[in-house]
Amino acid sequence: MKSAYIKRFADQILQKRLRSSGAVLIQGAKGCGKTETAVQIARSTARLDVDNDIRIRMDLDPKSVLEGPVPRLIDEWQEYPRIWNYVRHEVDARKKKGQFILTGSANPEERARLHSGAGRFSILKMRPMSFYERGWSTGEVSLSNLVKGKAPKSEQAEFNLETLAEKLTLGGWPSLLNAGSREALRFMQDYIQLLAETDMSRVSGKKRDPQKVIRLLQSLSRNISTEASVTSIAKDTGGSDVKITDETITEYLEALERLMALEQLPAWSPHIRSADTLRKTPKRHFVDPSLAIGALGLSIDKLLADLNYFGLLFESLVIRDLRIYADVHDGRVFHYRDSGNMEIDAIVEYPDNTWAAFEVKMGFSAQDEAAAGLLKFAGKINQEKMGKPASLTVITANGFACRRQDGVNVVPFSVLCP
Repeated sequence: MKSAYIKRFADQILQKRLRSSGAVLIQGAKGCGKTETAVQIARSTARLDVDNDIRIRMDLDPKSVLEGPVPRLIDEWQEYPRIWNYVRHEVDARKKKGQFILTGSANPEERARLHSGAGRFSILKMRPMSFYERGWSTGEVSLSNLVKGKAPKSEQAEFNLETLAEKLTLGGWPSLLNAGSREALRFMQDYIQLLAETDMSRVSGKKRDPQKVIRLLQSLSRNISTEASVTSIAKDTGGSDVKITDETITEYLEALERLMALEQLPAWSPHIRSADTLRKTPKRHFVDPSLAIGALGLSIDKLLADLNYFGLLFESLVIRDLRIYADVHDGRVFHYRDSGNMEIDAIVEYPDNTWAAFEVKMGFSAQDEAAAGLLKFAGKINQEKMGKPASLTVITANGFACRRQDGVNVVPFSVLCP
């Protein structure tokens, strides 16, 4: 029996984009729920990957594939990249909003897009389900209210380390809504294997060595939530027995990003008061930290035996959800680091230049050190040019939401929502 559709934040974003654009392209990793979200709104569908009739029509009369009640869903459009130009021309001809929804789990190379979609297409990036969408967050504290300066408040968050480890393993994948941790681990290992054996070669247009891909994924997993350089990843991937060049690793990383399994967290570049220089290196996160668990073949027991690594996965989980929540109001997420080794886990910035800073700590008891770091960081920023931070917040795995006497907020992850 098919499970009922669970509402996603992408639903409201998609509705908004369709009102302002002729076509919306939904991008996202395989299995994150793009098609199911699009189907809720689409009035007709063309599935380019599985419908033989559609495939024949693409060869004989591609424009006919666009015929049908609107918005019309063109699912897995990257199977026939030339459909992009047909959609573009049709949007121009109809001169109406909300005509098409395109979905895809891989981005073709830029040369496949023969003409720009500017002014015609809106791009919606979709990720796996957040803690709130999954039903694991109470939603007592909203990111939106935090950046409006409102003091957070919540009941004591229910917390169990083993339960958190299980939720990390399950991730935000819609197909694992009713699964257990063993089934989830099997799912993630199969996902990793498919990435290595099929998807990487398909999106690259050339054969990729599955074993090298898996070793790269394992290296990225070990270095999750860090600024590991391409050179260090190349050395770690190759090990003592294989020589892998930086160029090869860069190509592999680009392919993973086109598959949307990997996502960079860019460095924030504000005006600062000190003589320190800003670091530009991005952090790399999987679109869901459960991919790291699958790549390394970890179990809940192994996670509990290495709490330092557990903490890095928790940070990546928080980054995933901050991205999802920020998207609702067109916000973007960055990290910060300077030459003085001042580091902040997440900066959320909005189009009106409002910004807020976040530190991620597993334990409620670690808030003092994190709060001191946030206050020191805020003092470094040239607030005459950047404005004051709308919020300084420590996100924890346990405890309760409150505002400290120093003005820093403390918010358990499991009470957060957009």
